[in-house]
Amino acid sequence: MEGNLSKADRPEWTDLPDLASRRFGGTVMWATDELFAEKENLINAWPPAHRAETFGPRGQVYDGWETRRHREAGDDQAIVRLGMPGVIAGVLVDTAFFKGNYPPFVSVEGCAVQGYPNADELAGADWRPLVSRAPVTGHSENFFAVESAEGCTHVRLTMHPDGGVARLRVHGEVIPDPRLLDPGALDLAALENGATCTGCSDMFYSSPNNLLAPGLAAHQAEGWETARRRDDGNDWATIRLAGPGLLRFADLDTSNLKGNAPGWASLSGRDSRASDDSWFELLPRTRLQPDTRHRFVLPESREVTDVRLDIYPDGGLARLRLHGALTDHGAAALTTRFHHHFA
Repeated sequence: MEGNLSKADRPEWTDLPDLASRRFGGTVMWATDELFAEKENLINAWPPAHRAETFGPRGQVYDGWETRRHREAGDDQAIVRLGMPGVIAGVLVDTAFFKGNYPPFVSVEGCAVQGYPNADELAGADWRPLVSRAPVTGHSENFFAVESAEGCTHVRLTMHPDGGVARLRVHGEVIPDPRLLDPGALDLAALENGATCTGCSDMFYSSPNNLLAPGLAAHQAEGWETARRRDDGNDWATIRLAGPGLLRFADLDTSNLKGNAPGWASLSGRDSRASDDSWFELLPRTRLQPDTRHRFVLPESREVTDVRLDIYPDGGLARLRLHGALTDHGAAALTTRFHHHFA
C-alpha cells in the first residue's frame, strides 16, 4: 500500500497491544454519521480489504468507517471504548483504499471514566488531546506518537471535516484496575492484567503478544507463529508478568496449529529485582501435541517477575496462561501503577 512502512521501519510503539481492538473487547460506541460504511469497521483486528466495484444501496462497499459529504460546517466524530484501559504510546490512522474520500485532517482525544458510561454521559467528560489536528494522506498508514502518561478508557477520533478511515489502532501499555482483580488467583501472563511480551526471537507470521490475548484463538493468525528454522537453534519469547508473583500452573495451548506446532517447550523464570537475576527452570523441556490445550503444574515456588518461553525448534502457540498469585509486593506495585496513571 502506498505510504506503508515495512515491519523494520515501523515505530517501536506499534509492537505494543492495540488497546482498541475488537479482539480485546473494544467497541465503537457512537459516531456522528456512518452513511457509507459502518463505524464498527474501525476496530476490526484484521487488515483492511477491498473489492472494487462492489456497490450497495449506499455506494461502494468499504471496509472502514465513511461518512457523507458535508455541505455545512462541522466535523465527524466516533467514540471508542478501549477493550483494555491503559497509557497510549501511539495512534495509527489507516486510510487504506480511501483515495479520493479520506479526511485531510484528523485529531484524537482521550479520557478516563470508570464504570460503563454511555455516549451521552461521555459528552461531558474531560477529553484531552492525544493527537492535535494533523494532516493525513489517503490509502496510507498515518502514524502519530503520543506523549502522555495519563491513562485512558475511551478515545474520540475526529475527521476534519468528513470522509473515511479504514482502521484506528491505539497502541499502548495496559494498566488494569486492581479493584477488579483477585491478587491471590489470576493469570499473571494476561495482557488485560498488565503483562506484556518484552522480546522474541522471531515474529514472522504474528506477534507474540497474541499469546497473552483474552479468550481462545479462533484460527492460526490469532496466536504467535515463527518462520521455519533452518539451523540448530530454537525460538523463544519473554514475558513481563502483571506483577511479581508465584506461579502454580501453566497452560500451553497449540489450538489450530496442526502441522506447525512446536515439538517441545520449556519455561524459565527470573526475578529482575534480585541481585542474581539469572533464569531458573520452571518447566523442563516437555513434549507438546498439535492442536491441544496442555496444562502443567509448576512446582517452583520462587517469586518471579519475568518468564521465558522456549519452543523447539520453531512453530507457534495459540495462548500462554500462567496462573498464580501476586505477592504482597506485586499487589502493591500493581496498585501504585494504577494510581500513577489514573489519578
